[in-house]
Amino acid sequence: MSHTAHIPSHRKPRQRASKSALRAGVAGGVLSTIAVAGAAGPAQAEPVTQTIEMPTITSGFSTAVAASAQATQQVALDLETQANEDAAAEKAAKTAKKAHAEAVRKAEAKKKAEAAAKAKAEAEAEERAERASRTAERTTLSASSGSSASSDSGSSASAPSSSSSNVSGSAASIVAFAKAQVGDAYVPGGTGPNSWDCSGLVQAAYRTAGIDLPRVSQAQSTFGTQVSLGNLQPGDILYWGSAGSAYHVAIYIGGGEFVGAQNSNTGTVQRSMDYDRPTGAVRVL
Repeated sequence: MSHTAHIPSHRKPRQRASKSALRAGVAGGVLSTIAVAGAAGPAQAEPVTQTIEMPTITSGFSTAVAASAQATQQVALDLETQANEDAAAEKAAKTAKKAHAEAVRKAEAKKKAEAAAKAKAEAEAEERAERASRTAERTTLSASSGSSASSDSGSSASAPSSSSSNVSGSAASIVAFAKAQVGDAYVPGGTGPNSWDCSGLVQAAYRTAGIDLPRVSQAQSTFGTQVSLGNLQPGDILYWGSAGSAYHVAIYIGGGEFVGAQNSNTGTVQRSMDYDRPTGAVRVL
């Protein structure tokens, strides 16, 4: 067999022809379309000299994000401002409250100081008035008592000689009780155990001896036997004013001294009769 002998191909000639025809048809269609388009266009078409840039999707998104960030920052700033204002208001309220409390405290302290000064002045005025009243009462009684008053006055020039150290029995009990209350407060209507008025102290002292005295000084000044101031004994009741209308009483303890609840300024004291001489005395024992 010849080396150039034709070897039949295994390809399908008809199929190759079909593809060629298809390609030719497509190409022809494209060229026809171009030709038609060229014929349909304007005779003298202007060439395109400018391109239009299409907007991107991200441009609007960036604007929205920026606006959102700005709004968030503004909210944060508003909250911080509000917090600062609230803190300032709270601080101002605390300062005002503290200032008010301090003003109230100072006002109360001033009020108490004024009340104490007024009470002291009133007590001193009361004591001065009481002494003046006793002096006037003694002057009146002395002028109306005649020779008896002169005798008492002469005998009272020197203090009675009886001493509390020589007292015994019921009188000793009365004197000891009265002296034990020296330093207690004076309170109008007081009956002990730590505060007294004048007749309350005398009544309580006599109660230690089993003797029940009237409660007020007027009645106590007539309870018993009237004695002169020159003939006193420990335990006698001294009174200021006239018998039956006395305004003050005390207990004679001997040695020319007495114990009495004087006034709110001095309290219960032990004093010499020369400090404030009584106008009369009664003996109960």
